[in-house]
Amino acid sequence: MKKLINDPKQFVPEMLKGIALANSKTLKYIPKYNLIMRADGPNDNKVSILQGSGSGHEPAHAMVVGYGMLDAVCQGDVFAAPPADYIYNTTKLIASKKGVLYLINNYTGDRMAFEMSQEMAEADGIEIRSVIINDDVAVKDSLYTTGRRGVAGNFFVTKAVGAAAERGATLEELEALGNRVVSVTRTMGMALSGCTPPAKGTPIFTLTDDEMEIGIGIHGEPGRKRVKLKSANQIVDELLDAVVSDLPFKAGDDVALMINGMGATPISELYLLYGYAHEQVEKFGMKIKRNYVGNYCTSLDMEGFSLTLVKLDAELEELLAAPAEIAIRTF
Repeated sequence: MKKLINDPKQFVPEMLKGIALANSKTLKYIPKYNLIMRADGPNDNKVSILQGSGSGHEPAHAMVVGYGMLDAVCQGDVFAAPPADYIYNTTKLIASKKGVLYLINNYTGDRMAFEMSQEMAEADGIEIRSVIINDDVAVKDSLYTTGRRGVAGNFFVTKAVGAAAERGATLEELEALGNRVVSVTRTMGMALSGCTPPAKGTPIFTLTDDEMEIGIGIHGEPGRKRVKLKSANQIVDELLDAVVSDLPFKAGDDVALMINGMGATPISELYLLYGYAHEQVEKFGMKIKRNYVGNYCTSLDMEGFSLTLVKLDAELEELLAAPAEIAIRTF
């Protein structure tokens, strides 16, 4: 393993410290709970939005805290759910009079931790609602989940509810909106290589030079199949067919299209993939109203990508276009 790290056990705290120091005017870091929160929060005029998951998926989730996005994030170790007491204490720190919305990627550990936290916080009188994100069409169940996994599509849920929260939407309205975005979002990914968690020191899985994994999870979970490497266009065709047929999307739909890097894929390759995907989506008769190319939900240093489609209506398109300010970019 060759990584720019010190003590592998301190990888997450040192990363979070760096994020906070680079954004000291807008973010606050509380090491005790692996917590990054908005420096101007909580705001009793809006619902607070909290997400948390294992680290290693950056920029999700620690780097998307800010205006129009998350109010706080609570990180676990690499590929490990945050402890319930971290989530509970984070919830207390960010709770507003309008309540707290949990955004939970559909992994067993994440769901258990957030459910325990919700019970404790509600006993304190904090009103909480939850949205379960499960956009991955690759498998019905994985080693980590009950049902489909939450992957890159979580970005669209965060962006939509974050924008609506800034406009004063109620907790109930945000819960319904989040579930609506989940219902129209589909993702599938692939990998050319495994990834190496700092504490493990070796790849989670390995592929030969002429192999690829189709339907891979963002923690290195097995996908649908391991097959011989194909051309970029052939890979896009396979992922796109799985995604389009699942909702199903149809001619006439307005959509958002995302090509998301898994951490080690050059941006040039992501744009190569996007160019062909864009043309194929249009051949299906759909109109691309918004597009996203880059790293949004990664798997450390994995080579590969995922493809996401979101069926848009006028409200969702407007919410995705609303201003936001976070640690890595302005949307």
